[in-house]
Amino acid sequence: MFLKDAQVGRAYIVEALDLPDQLERRLEALGMTHGASAEVLNRKGQGILIIKLRGSRFALGYNITRSITVREAADDKE
Repeated sequence: MFLKDAQVGRAYIVEALDLPDQLERRLEALGMTHGASAEVLNRKGQGILIIKLRGSRFALGYNITRSITVREAADDKE
């Protein structure tokens, strides 16, 4: 699934980034690497998200969230 389809309050694991090289490198420098955990804090319209990634909050627009493949994180609290 893509990050644009993520639900608020859930955690996801980054699987892949399909963005222009410069933007992809910038996001990787901020911590969005393969296997990183990102929690969706809020949704500001269709595909526009506020996420928490490695302790920092980021706002990502639709053109970015539609290009990030994620999977839902397993609930380890059982």
